[in-house]
Parts: sequence; C-alpha cells; structure tokens
Amino acid sequence: MPAATPKALTKAQIIAQLAEKNELTKKQIAAVLESFAELAYKETKKNKKFTIPGIGILKLNKRKARMGRNPATGEAIKIPAKTAVKMTVSKACKEAILGATK
Repeated sequence: MPAATPKALTKAQIIAQLAEKNELTKKQIAAVLESFAELAYKETKKNKKFTIPGIGILKLNKRKARMGRNPATGEAIKIPAKTAVKMTVSKACKEAILGATK
C-alpha cells in the first residue's frame, strides 16, 4: 500500500502554530492573518502587485483572447481575454524549500 500523502495545514493549525511560536493568542493571530489577507487583496487590486516578503509576489496578469479546443468534442472555441491573479515565488522561498541550486 502506498504511503499516504501528507496533508496541508488547516487555517486553525496555522493559527495555533503561529500563536505558540509568537506567544500571542489564537484570536490575535487570526485577526492579523485576516488583516494581512485583506491588505493583499486591496493592494493587488489597486497596484496590480503585492509583495509578500520572503515568499513571493501576487500580480494581476492580463491574458489575451485565444483559440482553444473543447476536449470532449474537439470543436474549436474562442477563449475570451481575462485578468488572472498570478503568484511568483521568491528566490529566497525556493532556496529555503528546495535547497540552494548550483
């Protein structure tokens, strides 16, 4: 039987770990995370970019209209232009997770 895939931390687990490490209450940490998320949304929408130090950058990315194909029927379809949110991971984050590459 294959090994079980480790599960990602839940919001409650993240809050609990941060509260313990920083000697703050879970309520305080939850409020900080909520405020941080609101700030990230607002600034990304306003400035089209938001830097999360040590982790990466949230950016608004404009995608052009293009032709695609319906996988079920093979029929060509037009995919309209749209704006998407893109996350670019910082070099420091990549190195911390993957180790320094040569």
